[in-house]
Amino acid sequence: MHTLRAGMLTRSRSQGGAAAGGKNPSPVKRPCKVRRLDVAYEEDPEREKGGRVQAPSWEPQHWREQLANIRTMRSRRDAPVDQLGAGHCYDTSAPPEVQRYQVLLSLMLSSQTKDQVTAGAMQRLRAHGLTVDSILQTDEDTLGQLIYPVGFWRSKVKYIKQTSTILRQRYNGDIPSSVVELVALPGVGPKMAHLAMAIAWGTVSGIAVDTHVHRIANRLRWTKEVTKSPEQTRTALESWLPRELWNEVNGLLVGFGQQTCLPVHPRCQACLNRTLCPAAQGRA
Repeated sequence: MHTLRAGMLTRSRSQGGAAAGGKNPSPVKRPCKVRRLDVAYEEDPEREKGGRVQAPSWEPQHWREQLANIRTMRSRRDAPVDQLGAGHCYDTSAPPEVQRYQVLLSLMLSSQTKDQVTAGAMQRLRAHGLTVDSILQTDEDTLGQLIYPVGFWRSKVKYIKQTSTILRQRYNGDIPSSVVELVALPGVGPKMAHLAMAIAWGTVSGIAVDTHVHRIANRLRWTKEVTKSPEQTRTALESWLPRELWNEVNGLLVGFGQQTCLPVHPRCQACLNRTLCPAAQGRA
């Protein structure tokens, strides 16, 4: 399945990006209320003022071996996220700005929803016509029928309509190209924003942490202390995990969480990390 090519998607505001109302978005070759969140992590946290890489003050034991084992267990790339995730639900033949819009909507629909259900909703939306203008012309009842049974579908109908209006009015029908602007859209949280930056714009802005990543990071003790929310987990992971791994860790751990490290009754006996995982040791 195709994903958006990073090299073709990055753009600068000085060159007239969508957020500035430009008319030439970067080409793509492959395939409620407005909330304001304080986003203070778009600077490179690994660098000191002098430009040198700052070594992490803490990192978990055995994390490299644990990560290597997870890569081995995920080598087949056959989890639902690998086939039906947000990077696989958009129309690769659509114009770049439409592809980016579809990526964002698939992420909005995916919250509290299985990938299979999200993919089904995206298929129906695409058959109906999935552009900013077509969604703005669709009444809420019809939109609800198209996305049902995604989780919290009634709220998502309102978020989608509100966000589409903002995109038309402020971004010329495209999506914003920064985390700060993305999380200000109705129904868009930090995880969605970071994934949108990676998939749609080819920019690694941070680690996308969902319930799977949050759960597994705590089970493996990849956080110095137990974290209570995905955002706490993101901050903890970004404090020590090398930046070159940030883009990989979401898809890797999400699929691992879907297949092996399940929320209930994890398959510890089938896990290569069973002797390295503190949570597995506690179940032995």
